[in-house]
Amino acid sequence: MIGSKVNDILVFMSVVDTGSFVAGGRTFGLSRSTAGKAVARLEESFGARLLNRTTRSIDVTEEGRRLYEHGQAIRQAIEAADASVSADAGVPRGKLRITALDALGRRLVLPTVRRYLAKWPETQVEISFSDRTDNLIEKGFDLAIRVAVGSPDSSFISKTVASDEIVLCATPAYFERRSHPRNVEQLSLHDLLQFSSNGEHQGWQLQDTDSTWMRAPGRVRFRCDSAEALREAALSGMGIAMLPRLLVGRDIVSGQLEQVLPQVTCGTVPIVAIYPHKRLLEPRVRHFIDMMSEDLSGAE
Repeated sequence: MIGSKVNDILVFMSVVDTGSFVAGGRTFGLSRSTAGKAVARLEESFGARLLNRTTRSIDVTEEGRRLYEHGQAIRQAIEAADASVSADAGVPRGKLRITALDALGRRLVLPTVRRYLAKWPETQVEISFSDRTDNLIEKGFDLAIRVAVGSPDSSFISKTVASDEIVLCATPAYFERRSHPRNVEQLSLHDLLQFSSNGEHQGWQLQDTDSTWMRAPGRVRFRCDSAEALREAALSGMGIAMLPRLLVGRDIVSGQLEQVLPQVTCGTVPIVAIYPHKRLLEPRVRHFIDMMSEDLSGAE
């Protein structure tokens, strides 16, 4: 009985993933009718509707969403067991689910994804680009790419894949109406654009030429939780932003942005891969982390 219910749950999850009973059933070599009966059995067993069906779409109910999230653990356990006993367990296969920072993720992760998919033809990659910190297990992600701001929960492992210089930058147009600051203290005369997430403000700790670290003064005119939005705000002339060079380096080279106070040290930021603490790390995750570390070692 338990085994049959597990099979039905996996079929249900495939239907949700594909948005179709036809495609979801085909994943397991089942007909549309058989996939529909698997979901119907689950609904009868739980006494709750899992999917709302219309002639055009399938929508997941709240009960269905909860079952799907818990089902991720079942699917991951099966995939891990399969990998552990497979004769070619070191070969990546299956779907790799990644959540990555919106701005840096597009620039840093997508090139690795292209190379990864080309090298490992039995893999698929699904990415959620967001600056939000999601619960990896509940959301079913295998891996998160984040800018490290602290120690991860003990149930996760964090591996640094790159370290990037942070720079202050603004548009030349912004300085048509403001004088360039010559030191950290003169930032008090300027509009600052800062990162803020979950109610926590970034704050700027800068090291001036006398090697003294100090909190940057200035009037914060704009805060948001997206590094890409901060970049866009800086490009529009709204003020001075502090961002990783990997994100704004091309803009500085092209002249769209200019580095502010280049003699000042703004520190570095580690870019980390975070994944659930597991005794056995799936090959698809391990190989992606290794490939991304390799790609970023030469990134500018």
